[in-house]
Amino acid sequence: MAAIRASARVITDPAADMELAQRALAGDGQAFLTIMQAHNQRLYRMARGIVRNDGEAEDVVQEAYVLAFAHLGSFRGGSSLGTWLSRIVINEALGRVRRGRRRTQVLGSINGGQNATIIQFPVPAGVEDPERAMAQRQILHLVEHATDNLPDIYRTVFIARVIEGLSVEETADLLCLRPETVKTRLHRARHLVRKQLNEQIGPVLLDAFPFAGRRCARLTAAVMERLALSI
Repeated sequence: MAAIRASARVITDPAADMELAQRALAGDGQAFLTIMQAHNQRLYRMARGIVRNDGEAEDVVQEAYVLAFAHLGSFRGGSSLGTWLSRIVINEALGRVRRGRRRTQVLGSINGGQNATIIQFPVPAGVEDPERAMAQRQILHLVEHATDNLPDIYRTVFIARVIEGLSVEETADLLCLRPETVKTRLHRARHLVRKQLNEQIGPVLLDAFPFAGRRCARLTAAVMERLALSI
């Protein structure tokens, strides 16, 4: 799975993070917008990696933003703003998973193991070969399924390291793990994903879990509306 191309990493500046946080704390709508546009994609992917459902991942990120913006005063710059937001998203997502499991146990629902909704990948503008576009969607579909099928303890590490491109140290800091644990879980996750993909598609060279366009704009607008902010 080393062939999966990690998404571009967000270069953070502690001073810039603090300035943005202070501006947002003062009610600057443009600062809120800048924060969301910078972190929407990563936060969505982290949320979806845990809840494994498109719509619920959007809800998780929206709720996490509202919670984070309500507690911006507690951001002290000890970690990057992206890491601080990611921890809030992870906690919100894990809380939903736990609540969902409890509801399933109480109700005895036979639908508790239903498959996660798979992100639909639109055909990129300007693509003239429909067969190539279909093959691309099928590959990404398989990558998502393979990732979704990872056990919880491996899936979040895999998304952080392989899809988001975080370092071992950054992943350990984000997930509150030891670096050695990150390495061990990543090795196991890669093995499990490779096992599912090897016989089907060979090397995978495409990004999974995109978050852009209308989905990104919709979530950003919803958060701004809930916070009664304008730009």
